[in-house]
Amino acid sequence: MKIESASATNRDPEAAAAECCAKLTALAEQGISWLGVYYSDTYAGEKIIGRILAELGPVPIHGGTSCMGVMTSAGFASDEGVGMGVLAVSDPLGSYGVGSAALGTRPELAAQKALAKALANADRDGEVPALIWMNAAPGSEEQLIQGIESLIGPDVPITGGSTADNAAIGNSRQVSGGEVLRDAVVISVFFPSTNFHYAFHSGYDPTDKRGVVTRAEGRLLMEIDGRPACEVYNEWTEGLIQAEISARGSVLSKTTLAPLGREAGVIGGIPYYKLSHPSEITTEDGLSLFSEVAEGEEIVLMTGSRSSLITRAGRVSSSAISAGGFDPESIIGAIVVYCAGCMLTVREDMHRVTSVIGAAIGNVPFLGIFTFGEQGCFVGNENTHGNLMISVVTFSKTPAY
Repeated sequence: MKIESASATNRDPEAAAAECCAKLTALAEQGISWLGVYYSDTYAGEKIIGRILAELGPVPIHGGTSCMGVMTSAGFASDEGVGMGVLAVSDPLGSYGVGSAALGTRPELAAQKALAKALANADRDGEVPALIWMNAAPGSEEQLIQGIESLIGPDVPITGGSTADNAAIGNSRQVSGGEVLRDAVVISVFFPSTNFHYAFHSGYDPTDKRGVVTRAEGRLLMEIDGRPACEVYNEWTEGLIQAEISARGSVLSKTTLAPLGREAGVIGGIPYYKLSHPSEITTEDGLSLFSEVAEGEEIVLMTGSRSSLITRAGRVSSSAISAGGFDPESIIGAIVVYCAGCMLTVREDMHRVTSVIGAAIGNVPFLGIFTFGEQGCFVGNENTHGNLMISVVTFSKTPAY
């Protein structure tokens, strides 16, 4: 297996795509097994994909929109919110397939349909992949994971991120093959010939502020300990959203460093958490979130800082390497999912984020995307969807078999 990444910030979509393709010439000569393509929603995606197919031929493409651009081993590719990037995999001994489906009213069935297409396109019908990579329009990620696991069980790691636009106005797109889609799920199955491993973390710590969810429905958190959720949250955060309670406004930008967490498991006596990002105050004094909560769950106020968001990406990358038992010298590339909310918070320091990732994985090619929801597999092997998270997959040159 060989991996290469490239990025561009040219505002012309075809020129940007051609610039990326020019950096993949050597890999293209060997044959590209899978191509990840991600771009800011400022571009016409159809022109990007059309130019890539014209330059590289009928390669399997999986991608979508990424908030403000991307990051690669070359740095943060975003010129005033314009940027794109690609990650190419050449693996003649492996198998890869891409499939998609419209989300519709039954997202779990859409995930199953997309998975079946991906397996068929990999020529591995009825087999269980080593890794699933997923991108979808935000809103139904928990059901998508359930749909996938109902077909292949819970033991296959699912990683990826929800497609994002620059202004959070629902303008995200998904890419499958030569198609640019809306309100869809795109799934790739990986049967790589070399070993890989993954990690899924947040850059936040739990506080002593916690309570029980006493009223909730899906992604609406109405009550904590029998009281309106927005009032409890405002008390926990010492008035962070006081102004918005009266105006019933968005709290998305204010709550990035103070999300809500739920314990996902315990390893070595240390709990780890999946996060929910409060986005708006509801008419009933509840909080709308970007992930589901359930009545009876304990919810914890988490706290983060700019410095933790900058350095955590490097630590998650190192965790993926150590968890796989890899020699750092064997790493050949990586895919990184970094929450768009976190990126916007540390946007002026994104060059430091790319640097710590590069230092952790050995300055090999990687592609990082900025998403409105992150999917990954925790250290306890639970596939889940969360917010303000970081998901990393690292690939090694050691043979898988």
